[in-house]
Amino acid sequence: MSRILSGGLAVVLGVNALAMLLASFWWYNAVPGVTATGAYNPHFVRDIGAAYLVVAGGLGWFAWRPVQGWPALVAAAAFLVVHAVIHVFDASCSSDPMSDLIRDLPGVYLPAVIAAGLAIFRRPGA
Repeated sequence: MSRILSGGLAVVLGVNALAMLLASFWWYNAVPGVTATGAYNPHFVRDIGAAYLVVAGGLGWFAWRPVQGWPALVAAAAFLVVHAVIHVFDASCSSDPMSDLIRDLPGVYLPAVIAAGLAIFRRPGA
């Protein structure tokens, strides 16, 4: 089950990364809440897309070869968790924190929780 979760998350985040890299303006306008974070910056969107592509690679590696890929999963989970913490902080500073938290639940918090759970509970040899 952990390999399926990791592989599925790798595909979803990989598609997101490719959209950020190859269609950054479309991505900026399509993802709820992004336009509220500031003006469109194509370089920044592509930089984060590159980070998400690496995250997808780490999740995919773990799905393919769990023992060898576990360190890459840990790195991917670390990025996703730090990213989620930034979103929690930003939501706490907004005029409607609950709305922001709910909006970001499927695309930010859930991937972080899944990846962190896999890294903690599916450590090879544990």
